[in-house]
Amino acid sequence: MKDHMLCNNTQLRSFVVMCICLATSAAVGEDELNVLTDHPGKHLELLLKRQFNEQLDRRLAAYSELKSRADCERWQRERRGFFLRQIGGLPERTPLNARVVGALKGDGYRVEKILFESRPRHHVTANLYLPEAAGPYPGVIVPCGHSHDGKAASGYQRMSILLARHGMAALCYDPIGQGERYQSLDFEHDHETFESVSYRLETPHPRVQFLCTTEHTLMGVSCILLGTNTAQFRIWDGMRAIDYLQSRDDILADKIGCTGNSGGGTLTAYLMALDDRIVAAAPACYLTTFQRLIDTKGAQDAEQNIFGQIAVGMDEPDYVMMRAPKPTLICASTRDATFDIGGTWDLFRQSKRFYARLGFPERVELNEADVPHGMYLQHREAIASWMHRWLLGQDKVIREVDPQTLPDPISDEELRAISEGDWTAKDLYCTPDGQVLLMQGEKSVFQINADIEQALRAEREATWTTLNDEQRRELIRKTILGEELQTPTNSPDEAAIAGDQHNKVKTIGTIQRDGYRIEKVVLVGNEHELALPGLLFVPETISKSPVLYLDGNDMKAEAQPGGRCEQLAKAGHVVLSAELSGIGETETGHDKQDYGRGRFGRDVQEIYLAYLMGRSFVGMRSADVFRWSDYLSRYGSHDRPRAIQLIATDEATIPALHAAALEPMRFESVHLQRMVRSWADVVAAPESMNQLVNSVHGALRHYDLPELVELVGRERVTIEQPVDASGRQIN
Repeated sequence: MKDHMLCNNTQLRSFVVMCICLATSAAVGEDELNVLTDHPGKHLELLLKRQFNEQLDRRLAAYSELKSRADCERWQRERRGFFLRQIGGLPERTPLNARVVGALKGDGYRVEKILFESRPRHHVTANLYLPEAAGPYPGVIVPCGHSHDGKAASGYQRMSILLARHGMAALCYDPIGQGERYQSLDFEHDHETFESVSYRLETPHPRVQFLCTTEHTLMGVSCILLGTNTAQFRIWDGMRAIDYLQSRDDILADKIGCTGNSGGGTLTAYLMALDDRIVAAAPACYLTTFQRLIDTKGAQDAEQNIFGQIAVGMDEPDYVMMRAPKPTLICASTRDATFDIGGTWDLFRQSKRFYARLGFPERVELNEADVPHGMYLQHREAIASWMHRWLLGQDKVIREVDPQTLPDPISDEELRAISEGDWTAKDLYCTPDGQVLLMQGEKSVFQINADIEQALRAEREATWTTLNDEQRRELIRKTILGEELQTPTNSPDEAAIAGDQHNKVKTIGTIQRDGYRIEKVVLVGNEHELALPGLLFVPETISKSPVLYLDGNDMKAEAQPGGRCEQLAKAGHVVLSAELSGIGETETGHDKQDYGRGRFGRDVQEIYLAYLMGRSFVGMRSADVFRWSDYLSRYGSHDRPRAIQLIATDEATIPALHAAALEPMRFESVHLQRMVRSWADVVAAPESMNQLVNSVHGALRHYDLPELVELVGRERVTIEQPVDASGRQIN
């Protein structure tokens, strides 16, 4: 028995050693195929940030030229018009069908529970905090920040209660994707906690599965393709909330205020910039400059990024300046880990100067509290005092708590303890079962977007038939380059897509294998382009057309012995396994957590960085396809370029298809593996996976992916293992 065990142990050790050797061999094999050095995962991020800062510098230069009232008014008009266009305009006003569904009695105030429809069959859940005395009163809307329980979050309860106790009505409502208004419920499974990668957090309802920021960005993917934005839904909800207040006899229709914290600060900034009915505004813990945001925390979720806004010169200070000279209090936290206080002071200086140009410098102020991010006591009291001044016409220092009763100094924990709300989330429910999507006939954002896509489809198909192929290609080119923005400078991707440049390729090493060699190459870009790595497989005898192989995960995935690239090379093809910007070695975010559990990728902030500049990863990567195809088509040929075979997988498929549609004569055939069937499918999907990277703003106004296949020539395109919006294979 002992000898048998010894034999087994010896065999086990031998097996383990063999496994280690095989693993080490594979690792060495991958390492020898590395091309770029010096932290290539940072290259794209740094390039985009440099271009981003150049655009910000142009805006600051233009801002410094504002000298007169007429200059300021032109600045406001241009940015307001742009803002509205980029969110897709606003829908038509439809009946609110508002009703009071319940009431609560608090200490020194009362609460009405409200349901209204911001769009047909799309309900907003809201709590109206009212003074005990008879009205009419000023009305303040309170959009919520990114709290999973929405309007029930303690800070928003306390803010609303404080306003009501001092003679002002406060309408605190749930944003989409929060509280009672989650838009992507799981009707088959219960969830105790959110789908999350970093911490455990209980859901507000068992049918809820995604964090609010994840839901907002899932909606963002759906909206981007239509040329709208999650912000449009959020802004319209706020405007309809004002409509509701103004419809009531106990509200002074000309005394409307708006305040919110964090994501509610974002919405306050948007609403105060676009809705003239807001007399007094107080955004909290949001306003900074985009330069400081990108340098510190990075781009945030979908509604906080407006397509092309940095390219045309709309920074966060412009949200304040668009409403000048209306009264605005900027609330900021010294220790805000998301929205940098230094950027807030830069924003305040720009705004103060702008207000002074208009003759009202006293109407914009900044309240800085030495607290972390959040609607803390110091902000609530400053906001209530500000609203009292401008809505009730009385200067009054409002205190929520007698300062004599507070510890000095007071800790963050003690501040949080005195910020608890009076009510539970269920106390404040406006729906029978705690979620609007459980109401009969309710329409989600995704269903509304699917309806919009259907209407757009009829329009774009009618337009498409009137265009010839050259006009269609020009429309596609303009769409992926963001040329509809009409910015002062051309897209950095334009030259490559137009074929107006010559690329330089460096060979930095060679690996000899049986029957072929691998040249490690670098596609050297100009100052606006990324240096990209590639592996060129050159057979001993070249007998067939060259193949451009674009793996959507890593150029090394099929570069090992026995892999697809070797098989093609041994069949007589020169094979270039190349990477596109942000894939493989240049993939960004290696030091970042996977936002949304892989739903948007580690490069989500870089995607939005490009988006803010009016660019798309599809446009950038289509340009990369042209750069690589220029090189490969001329490899070993000194007379004229040769047509090449194009193979792409996963997230490289959509850029590859765009390149082939724009210049089909470059490509002998196009083989696409695991590509989403259509963008229309993505728009309607309440749950998607890794679709943000291949979303193009407004593309579905003009074309969908099947139209690109037709432009290439259906007989030359093979789509293998097509997938749905979540990456699941479909027939």
